[in-house]
Amino acid sequence: MGTVTGAVPKQARSRVTRRHLLEAAVSCLAEHGWAGSTVAVVAERAGVSRGAAQHHFPTRESLFTAAVEYVSEERSTALRELFQTTPAPRPRAAVVEALVDLYTGALFRAALQLWVAASNEEQLRPQVVELEARVGRETHRIAVELLGADESLPGVRETVQGLLDMARGLGLANVLTDDTARRARVVAQWSRLIDAALG
Repeated sequence: MGTVTGAVPKQARSRVTRRHLLEAAVSCLAEHGWAGSTVAVVAERAGVSRGAAQHHFPTRESLFTAAVEYVSEERSTALRELFQTTPAPRPRAAVVEALVDLYTGALFRAALQLWVAASNEEQLRPQVVELEARVGRETHRIAVELLGADESLPGVRETVQGLLDMARGLGLANVLTDDTARRARVVAQWSRLIDAALG
């Protein structure tokens, strides 16, 4: 019985350590890029030993793909929670703005660094391609749900996908300079277009 009781705190500590490593990995990737983000650097930022980091993530690739996936899931959850208090039909302008916000910030910068690294790193590419496909499908599902879009109608699926592609483009524009003012105008126009397209 004593062993089982002792195992629970150990498992809890293990989960906390894993979460700290994932959060530190995303921060490092966003700030220093792939070249400057090593397991040792991440472990130091997370406040754990390199050995502990490698216990959770045996390779650098597994650490960084897991980190981007973790934060993507966190953002998806936050996006859903943001709208749980607002009954449908939700104001589409708020949904468009929230979707665009997914692509501005540390998560997107980290993901972008991962994509660039994957284009040159054979070991990393399959994991990143699979991760991006999964994240893309989930984001699309959330967008459809929040917009109240009926994908059985012609062109609706492509309209939602176009919105997400536009949001990614705005995220890219924001990487080099603060694009807030222009982004606000584009989001307002896209909100009008989405309303007209979805009825």
